[in-house]
Amino acid sequence: MSTDAASGPGLKLTRTQWLICFIATIGFLFDIYELLMLPLVAKSALLDIAGIQPGSDEFFKWVGRLFFIPAICGGLFGLLGGWLTDRFGRRRVLTFSILLYAIAAFCAGFCVNPWQLLFFRCLVFIGVCVEFVAAVAWLAELFPNPIQREKVLGYTQAFSSVGGLSVAVVNYWLATHSMSLPEIPSLLGTISEESNQAAWRYTLMSGLIPAIPLIIIRPFLPESPQWQKKKDAGKLKRASIGELFSPQLRKTTIVATILFALAYGAAFGSLQQMRIIIPETPQVVEAAKQASTAAQA
Repeated sequence: MSTDAASGPGLKLTRTQWLICFIATIGFLFDIYELLMLPLVAKSALLDIAGIQPGSDEFFKWVGRLFFIPAICGGLFGLLGGWLTDRFGRRRVLTFSILLYAIAAFCAGFCVNPWQLLFFRCLVFIGVCVEFVAAVAWLAELFPNPIQREKVLGYTQAFSSVGGLSVAVVNYWLATHSMSLPEIPSLLGTISEESNQAAWRYTLMSGLIPAIPLIIIRPFLPESPQWQKKKDAGKLKRASIGELFSPQLRKTTIVATILFALAYGAAFGSLQQMRIIIPETPQVVEAAKQASTAAQA
């Protein structure tokens, strides 16, 4: 890191630092891309691989499983993110977490039953949650200048919103062009001829995209100098999580945890369920009936 880059008031970044921001941006963008993928494909996927009719009790049972079991798995492994990044390094954990959720998303496109889909969605959430922890720690330590660090973290994480828009656009494009794409082979079980070009499969498989630039760029990415210095000095011992509940920090820890849990829970829940809620609203149902009647006429 050059002196100008470290001490300047703005975003005067070196070429390596721009590369770091690029990878972090891809990671944050595809975090949300992966998480918001399921609401777009769940209906078609469950009908295709299990014959589960939308609106049935079995449908809502499986939607609940697919939405919340992976989220729980991701949360539990996300709690281990700090330990993993301290144990194995920020760059290594960041790299392998992105590869994990990218490859798991790709494999989900070959699913032939709901249990396989649930398994790979759990892996996707685990990768996403660990990646977020590793990426924030990595960026914070690679940009020690406070002003520069705040801007880098803010700008790169802002691309998370682009991920939600991107997956909707990609899913729409695939839905209109899937029949012109190559047939998907049967790797995890027999995929019927009616399903081997299903748009939902291609949408899931598009989650592999972030792995491509990562594999190319990874050799040029530096490890966190702070982590490397502590590792070389043998000072990587983590503080106990119990310290967060010491008398001085207990109130702050509890209040902050509740506030963030409610905020993320409300945001995640509404985003995941919106695809199901909107079609059931009276106005949408009436508009759909009118459109159907007009089309038949």
